[in-house]
Amino acid sequence: MARVLLAEDDQSMREFLSRALERSGHDVTAVPDGLSALNAVNERGYDLLIADIVMPGIDGIEVSRQANKVNADLKVLFITGFAAVAMSAREEMGDTKVLSKPFHLRDLVDHVDAILAQDVA
Repeated sequence: MARVLLAEDDQSMREFLSRALERSGHDVTAVPDGLSALNAVNERGYDLLIADIVMPGIDGIEVSRQANKVNADLKVLFITGFAAVAMSAREEMGDTKVLSKPFHLRDLVDHVDAILAQDVA
């Protein structure tokens, strides 16, 4: 079971994704914004950060940068509903995975499992 931090500003999406990840066996902490995500990273260790790129206040990319200063091994998966933002994030963040909304829950779980499996290989 992996410890997953989910930062998503849309409450219904956050709850929906959180439940799907929990059903897949992960321990999920879901927060509504970037500042809450950074506070959570400082309080507990996580294996994976799933962050919406476009959030009020601190965006997902900045959350990732700051969180990686606290936990260099933290893996990241970005989610976004904005295609241009997804393209920019891919260019800026290198091999970090970006999942564009809308996506099927199975795609999310498959991406999470693949990212987490990189530790095992």
